[in-house]
Amino acid sequence: MTAHEGSARDVLAKLGEGAEVVRLTGGVVNTVWLVRGPEREVVVKTTEDAPPSLFEVEAEGLGVLRRHGLTTPEVLGVGADWLLLEAMTPRPPESDAFWEAAGRAVAALHDVRGDRFGWDDDGWLGVLPQHNAWHDDGHEFFVEQRLLRYLREPKADAVLTAEDRDALERLCARLPEIVPAAPPSLTHGDLWHNNVVATAAGEPAFIDPAVSWTWPDVDLSMMFCGADSPARFFDAYHEVRPLDRDWRDRMPVVFLREILSTVAHEGDRWGALVYLRDVLKPFRRSVVVDSTNEAQVGTIE
Repeated sequence: MTAHEGSARDVLAKLGEGAEVVRLTGGVVNTVWLVRGPEREVVVKTTEDAPPSLFEVEAEGLGVLRRHGLTTPEVLGVGADWLLLEAMTPRPPESDAFWEAAGRAVAALHDVRGDRFGWDDDGWLGVLPQHNAWHDDGHEFFVEQRLLRYLREPKADAVLTAEDRDALERLCARLPEIVPAAPPSLTHGDLWHNNVVATAAGEPAFIDPAVSWTWPDVDLSMMFCGADSPARFFDAYHEVRPLDRDWRDRMPVVFLREILSTVAHEGDRWGALVYLRDVLKPFRRSVVVDSTNEAQVGTIE
């Protein structure tokens, strides 16, 4: 299979000749097909009306992670609306050993350091652009490119209130108090537990990246705040890259990047607004009545 050969429909028709084609769970954005042929199994990811470069950028990200030590599926072909990959086991082993190996692998990835925050080009998180303009300051980068940038998306604009926006901006102003300064590391960028799969030998492999140079906390928050967070992943990670004692406390704040992305993609779904407003609660302005019964605007800290 060569790059950019035909549409997703053409690729599936060609691969499906004499093979079993099974639809897999592909998350919110993609439709994913497993093709069981006589010689090997492959996976085809497709997206209707895919943005330009969506799958090309994903293929490049998989290559970056592989070159820096993570196991990723081999890219067998890429087109405008499809990506052809080596098949992996979608449900990893439910074992401590598996998640310990995954934790150590991600910790080693985070030891790869960059000079600045960002990436050479913008990428994609879901089907919305991941803005990667270069920054020397990690807090400015996270605020501008990972949080506030989603306020301009139509679906976010439709559901976020003025109070939500004000509280988010207040949180951003205090972000250096919440997240300690750290140098830029190479990150997967979309590291929730369903993007950790297994090789045929049962070893961890990683899919669906949104790579950039940023804080390791971005990856950790995806694993920590998502469902079914594997404790042994963090134990093993800590053995390679020791975590400070307050790291758990800041995970919900860093995870707002994923929550805002969800709101920008789908509006008020999956409990995203409830989560957002709960994290923002300490940063909201509140009307306080004093002893003279005069309303005053204050802020609950």
